[in-house]
Amino acid sequence: MGSEIENYKKATFAGGCFWCLVKPFDQWPGVISVVSGYTGGHVENPTYKQVCEGTTGHVEAVQITYDSSILSYETILDVFWHQIDPTDADGQFCDRGSSYRTAVYYHDEEQKQLALLSIEALVKSGRFNKPIVTPVLPAMPFYPAEEYHQDFYKKDPNHYHAYRSESGRDDFIVTVWGDVNKK
Repeated sequence: MGSEIENYKKATFAGGCFWCLVKPFDQWPGVISVVSGYTGGHVENPTYKQVCEGTTGHVEAVQITYDSSILSYETILDVFWHQIDPTDADGQFCDRGSSYRTAVYYHDEEQKQLALLSIEALVKSGRFNKPIVTPVLPAMPFYPAEEYHQDFYKKDPNHYHAYRSESGRDDFIVTVWGDVNKK
């Protein structure tokens, strides 16, 4: 067991509504956990209400614990880019405002370099006709969201699927990347 835990790493991403980021990561072999929460702000242990009010500086985010011997950070980055509009600095899809901004939060220098390389590859791909504005930032304290937000796609699948569809996220993903359900 000890050697497995040595391979466990964290990846943290902000991509708009955190509900929409859990399932895409959760389905990958090597993912140990995906936690919805808040990061990037100046208030300790913020609540959902405080974050939505926009006064704490936090964004909705997910923190993924993964086994790096099974799943690479490059793959995790790829999954992330396939879930967001990296050209939108003011939120994601129907969710507008500072708490819905995107970001890659790196936990070490290697993650930082890989994230920057992945942005370079996105730019070169020509998929987007606007500049990539998702920043790459050092990881900050991460605060898990309230329990009712955790694994929302499992707790209320009908609401989850309706929200994803109505938000415009799924249409965007299909337009830019193809089938929304692909890994």
